[in-house]
Amino acid sequence: MSEQPTSAYLVDAYSDPVAVKISGRCNYLNCNAFREFIDKMLNEGRDAFAIDFENCQGMDSTFLGILASTALRLRKANPPGSLVLSKLNDRNKDLVCNLGLHRLLLIDDQKDARVSTDLGALENTKVTSASVILKAHESLVEAEGENAEKFQDCIDFLRNQVEEKASEK
Repeated sequence: MSEQPTSAYLVDAYSDPVAVKISGRCNYLNCNAFREFIDKMLNEGRDAFAIDFENCQGMDSTFLGILASTALRLRKANPPGSLVLSKLNDRNKDLVCNLGLHRLLLIDDQKDARVSTDLGALENTKVTSASVILKAHESLVEAEGENAEKFQDCIDFLRNQVEEKASEK
């Protein structure tokens, strides 16, 4: 019997804005496909994203760093793009706001916000590279300078991991 995934990222790359609906927990173990999808959409010039968190049970700092990186890239675009988070529960909204991400993206507090219903699933893949997790945490610091203190130990550890792997080559 196959193990059920702990999360699912349903996407519609053809809607405007690009729609994502999240179910389960978003963490460093399962957000790589989401990151790759967002990067692909940004590289294709897509500049508007709507993410539905109604069924999201929690997020870790790696996932939040991906959101920060996305919001920073959209903010730097000319004209600036948009990232809208909808249906955040209180805990997830606190996580976003405590890291200062609410200054970079939009939070839609309307409970009836709609995300496209024509969604396809992204395959869950594990993050296998410390450099991906490092970049996510560095994006959190770039998004809000006060996050440096919160994540300094994690960043130092990941930076050492990346440097060790580079020196092995």
